[in-house]
Amino acid sequence: MICLIGVGRMGGHICSNLVRAGYQVRAYDVDPGRRVTAWAGGARFADSAESAAAGADVLITVLPGPEEVSDVVGDAVLQALASNATWIDMSSNTPTDAEPLRRRATTHGVSVLDAPMGGSPTDAAAARLRLFVGGEGDVLARHQPLLSAVATRVTHVGGHGAGYTAKLLVNLLWFGQAVATAEALLLAQRAGIDVDVLAKTLASSPASSAFIRDDLPSLLAGDYLTSFGLDHILDQLAAVTALAERLGTPHSLADAVRRVHEDALKRYGPVDGELLAVALLEERAGTLLRSAPQPGE
Repeated sequence: MICLIGVGRMGGHICSNLVRAGYQVRAYDVDPGRRVTAWAGGARFADSAESAAAGADVLITVLPGPEEVSDVVGDAVLQALASNATWIDMSSNTPTDAEPLRRRATTHGVSVLDAPMGGSPTDAAAARLRLFVGGEGDVLARHQPLLSAVATRVTHVGGHGAGYTAKLLVNLLWFGQAVATAEALLLAQRAGIDVDVLAKTLASSPASSAFIRDDLPSLLAGDYLTSFGLDHILDQLAAVTALAERLGTPHSLADAVRRVHEDALKRYGPVDGELLAVALLEERAGTLLRSAPQPGE
């Protein structure tokens, strides 16, 4: 039995894919309206986190951030799990916030894997997520079939907390690439270069990146990727700079990326939009990055 806590945009698809793979799933979400999502995916829906966890062999959390995880994963939930159970945290968490919870889980005999995910709700629906896993290799091997039911790439990046750190660094670089690309395109536009031409040039140049190849077309279509909250993005970027500060590594560029997103949060508030920092840069430049409409549009 799997206990899945968090049946939102990502968790709902994960729930459905686990059921489709033959697992029994008992779900819970603080939003009771999401019971319909759980039922539609073939899972049962519990009235509390504790009842969802009762006797479960695996606890999976798919939550927005550290605060939501710590609010849910307490002693009552951990005690309710079956003996020798495993907790797999797929949330957008940080190693610092998660460590006290991991130690608490260990005192209850619960093994822990941090497995934050990369991908969109579309990727979650198609079971093609990317998981960055931290924890013991034998625990990962035991649950590889389960993780493969929701992801196409499961990478063991190291010990406890390494998965969280790897995902934070992936996010830092993606958001950094978004900001740098937007600045370059705005400069090109002001200098009289066609944005579409430069975008295609960058995609086939040494400056290319996954952002330019895969995500820039959405931006040029006016899509700011409203699948994740700007406040949670800033939390993650702040966690990266705090970690760099604690470990004594340079982080001037990370600070710059964080500050742009901090300004965007002040401007737009805690709304969804992974590319709202770009919207802020557009506003400051007094222009929009948009592809020219095609004939017939």
